[in-house]
Amino acid sequence: MSEVVLAGVVKRYGSVTALAGVDLTIGSGLLTAVLGPSGCGKTTLLRCLAGFERLDAGEIRIDGVPVAGNGRHLPSHRRRIAVVPQEGALFPHLSVAANVGYGLDRAARRSDRVEEVLTLVGLAGYGDRMPHQLSGGQQQRVAVARALAPRPSVVLLDEPFSALDAGLRAGLRHDVREALRADGATGVLVTHDQGEALSVADEVVVLRAGRVVQAGTPTTVYREPADEWVAGFVGEAVLLAAVAEDGAARTVLGTVPLTGAAPSGPVTVLVRPEQVRLTPGAGTVTATVLRHDFHGHDALVGLRLADGTRLTARILDGGPTAPVGAVVSVRVDGAARAFPAIGTPTPTPAQV
Repeated sequence: MSEVVLAGVVKRYGSVTALAGVDLTIGSGLLTAVLGPSGCGKTTLLRCLAGFERLDAGEIRIDGVPVAGNGRHLPSHRRRIAVVPQEGALFPHLSVAANVGYGLDRAARRSDRVEEVLTLVGLAGYGDRMPHQLSGGQQQRVAVARALAPRPSVVLLDEPFSALDAGLRAGLRHDVREALRADGATGVLVTHDQGEALSVADEVVVLRAGRVVQAGTPTTVYREPADEWVAGFVGEAVLLAAVAEDGAARTVLGTVPLTGAAPSGPVTVLVRPEQVRLTPGAGTVTATVLRHDFHGHDALVGLRLADGTRLTARILDGGPTAPVGAVVSVRVDGAARAFPAIGTPTPTPAQV
């Protein structure tokens, strides 16, 4: 297990600043997901950690030892860092066991380390197979086993599940997380999939334009986003103009209690779709059902309020539903998070 610290890390490509002063601590033995839109600097961050890129400023330390920055650049092979790429990149002419043992010295290859890591990733007994005899998910498992085999201090995963189908991806990422924990490795997962980051990571780091805008547990990032952008990027968000006073906000959905140290005056209120409750018939606040997006375990229902405001409700399987075009009553269940607003929203009669 190793703690990784990035302090003021800057990386430029010509006139483009990919990382603009990243300060980040990656906890020892944890799986940290780095999340952000395309071009935010995720892959550059991973490449700097791996030693594939030299820093323009700042420093990277692993277990307190500087490996990059201030004129120092430790080569990749001396950082005890392993990388799992998007595609497994296995050697097609080598068996599974030979692929896994490729980075080991002769003594380690003669030990039971290869079979040990294959067992960790759920491929016990697969050592004699060739890569072409494996499914895509199995090939990615071999790539993870190969990364774990030399007992690296840090394992970097560069969107390793992106090429797999949804069902296979969900199972594999949880198995990989357990393999990392069992082997005591610190993991860094680069992904653009919010659901993936929230479901498997111990910590989530959100990047925007080369900067860390929030870092915390998945629960904190989802329930207490740093700003409106993070709220909308990490999961579905219903953002409503409102006026806050005495720990509550007047919105088009009625008065909603606020969490934490809520500001007073004009605010933007964050409500998650699972907080939006529907009941048949007319009530204090009504909406017209615009669409149903069925996902099996739940459904997203698009709604339009009388004033034209559009929002989304998440209905668990078996919950109340209404056909498209129906009028339903809408309310908010639970407290919401508020952000200071730019401009002053005008409360409608439904807000008062």
